[in-house]
Parts: sequence; structure tokens; C-alpha cells
Amino acid sequence: MQIRRSSLLTLTAAVAAGALIGAGGGVGTYAALSGNSKTVVRQVNVGDSQPAASTSGLSVNSIYKRTNRGVVEVKVNSQASDPLGGTQSQSAEGSGFVYDTNGHVITNQHVVDNATSVRVTFWNGQTYGATVVGSDPSTDLAVLKVDAPSSVLYPLTLGDSSKVQVGDMVVAIGAPFGLAETVTAGIVSALHREMTSPNQFAIDDSIQTDAAINHGNSGGPLLDAQAHVIGVNAQIESDSGGSDGVGFAIPANTIRSIASQLISNGKAQHAFLGVELGSNNASARVASVRSGTPAAKAGLRTGDVIVSLGGTKISSADDLRSAISSRKPGDRVSVTYVRNGKRHTVTLTLGSRPS
Repeated sequence: MQIRRSSLLTLTAAVAAGALIGAGGGVGTYAALSGNSKTVVRQVNVGDSQPAASTSGLSVNSIYKRTNRGVVEVKVNSQASDPLGGTQSQSAEGSGFVYDTNGHVITNQHVVDNATSVRVTFWNGQTYGATVVGSDPSTDLAVLKVDAPSSVLYPLTLGDSSKVQVGDMVVAIGAPFGLAETVTAGIVSALHREMTSPNQFAIDDSIQTDAAINHGNSGGPLLDAQAHVIGVNAQIESDSGGSDGVGFAIPANTIRSIASQLISNGKAQHAFLGVELGSNNASARVASVRSGTPAAKAGLRTGDVIVSLGGTKISSADDLRSAISSRKPGDRVSVTYVRNGKRHTVTLTLGSRPS
């Protein structure tokens, strides 16, 4: 499977019904595995961005020694349609890490998408078959279950990604180009980046790093100076398709929330309103309303400006997406919007985000 760089994308904003996407001219954003997932990242300006941090903590060597036995290589076979209407076998490689002593492994959804077989190789070279317990394209996360002996299972510890600061030292471990147990190091280059997931929804609060991430690093851990997982490496921004020092990781707090749902239920649920917003992030102005959604049933229309949801003030598309993400499907919330200069408030029941 070959990664293909897409042409320039038009900047649009879509909240809970699509993705907020954009790309610079001549620059492609790639999923960090040998697959054809194509996603994009945009900058999100926030008022409470963390200041640059100190670099105290463990050395890279110490972090590696504490965690390398918990990092795995993931090999996937899948079937895909060919241009003539048949199917062809494909293979891809990614990375992952041991989540618990029950044999659960975290990786990216795009690594195991449409998998017909999955095999996981551990630190000692032993390989075991794995099953996909559940996957969530909205956050690009998946949980595998490996029937491996406890002697090879070394779970890694999830950190608190809300405490990560720009300038923090980080280490990435994975299998770029199939080269298992590869270690790279760098810093947190930026916070609050917004990736687009495989099913075109936004992954908020993504971590940007200059640690080298290449194809095959997908699903591997991004570790802090205390050897805690603060993110799952997922995408790179690159002219060439190789590491240009701009990589992105899904934050640990998202991993914690989604993994628990996937292990319990095999799937993750996300609240859904059903509006798409215009490209101007300075307000939550509705560009369109998807038919049959909670927003449509409540009477929201194109041109409405949402200013409050569930008592939370809304000043931008980011505010609205964050407010929706903090809720669950089935929650009843009040939505206040401005139409033709007049404020209106409706109460609606949030739905479940479509796959």
C-alpha cells in the first residue's frame, strides 16, 4: 500500500457532523504507517496555553529501559477492492503498547482498519495472534487483545496529558519502516493542535512534537520524562512523506477515555448535534444542518449563531465542539442561538455520532 499525498484542501469547519480541515500548499499530512489514510491538522489558538517547561526528568536511555518491553510491533493483513471489481491482499505495519496485564494493546484505528488478521511482536521477538476488541475512527484509536503469557506483558503507565507543557522532553518508541524498538527523542513543539480523524471528525488537543516519527510509528507511545505515555503517535506533516520534524500524537486523556469504552463495549460513543460551521472560527455560525439530526429536529437553520450549549458560553467553533464532546449521547441540553438579531433557546437531546 502506498501513501498518496492529496491536493490542497479547502479550509472548512464542521462541528459534530464532519471535520475541520486544512493544509498548506505543497504539504501533505500522512498517517504514520504504510497505509493510505490521509488526514490533516490545523492550529487552534487558545487563551490558556501552557508556558514552556523545564527539561528535568529521566534520560532517554532510562526512559527506554523502563518502557521498551511494553512497546510492540503490529502487523496487519487486510483485503481491499481493486479497480477491476475484485479484491487484493494488503499488508501494513504499525506500533502499539501494552495497556494492561490482561493482554490489551493500544494502537491506531487506521493501523487495523479492515484487518483480516493481526499479529503482535513483543520485545523478546515472540509473535502472537491478536483480535480487535474495538476501534474508534473518530479518535483513531483501537484496542487489541493478545493471548500472550504474563511474562511478556509489561503495561505502560498513562500520564495526564493536560499537564503537558511546550518544551517538555519526549521520547517516541516504535517500529518505523519495520525497524522494531527504534527510539527517537525531542520536545513538545506545540499543544492544542487539531487532527482530522479517519472518519473526518476532529481529534482535539493533539500534541505536536519534533521527535522523528515515520511510517510504522503509528500507534506507538509518545513518552514524557517520567516514562509515562502522554500520547499515541498518529500523523506527520511532511513534504516528502518522511519525518520533517512535525509529528502529532493523540493525547493520553483521550486514550484513557476511549480505551475503557472499547474494552467494556467494543465501541466508543460520542455526542452529536448535527451542524456544520463556517470557516470563520470567531463564531459558531451554522453553515448547514444535517437532516434528521438533533439540530434539525430542534429547528436550527443555516445562518444561526450558537452562543450557548448546556449553560456553557460558546464563542467559536472550538468552543462548541468542546462543549459537545464533554456530553454523552442522550443528554438533554439547552441551546441558545441568535437568528436575525434575536436570541432563541431550545432544549434538545444529543444523538450519537455516526460512524
